[in-house]
Amino acid sequence: QVQLVESGGGLVQPGESLRLSCTASRSIFSIYRMGWYRQAPGEQRDVVARISPGGSIDYAESVKGRFTISRDSAKNSVYLQMNSLKPEDTAVYYCHAQAMLGSIQSWGQGTQVTVSS
Repeated sequence: QVQLVESGGGLVQPGESLRLSCTASRSIFSIYRMGWYRQAPGEQRDVVARISPGGSIDYAESVKGRFTISRDSAKNSVYLQMNSLKPEDTAVYYCHAQAMLGSIQSWGQGTQVTVSS
């Protein structure tokens, strides 16, 4: 099973930016869909952005135009650039890997993002 390690969370003010990083323990981008999810206190975990092995990308409506997912295969890393952050973006953000064949999936440990003035 692949291990995922996130970094880059923190406390920012509304309107500011953060970049989250997720590094996989091995090369998987050709066979796994990578994604970022988030979970606020008392709420379910929801998808934020995903990128398929072929490069197709989808975003949650609430982050379109503000967040960008990208990957660097040479570094086994996927990123989430978050701009124009809002208080409602406050959550624990999780990196996720889903095998395109079968049901294998992995989650990172999560990184806290807090947007507050």
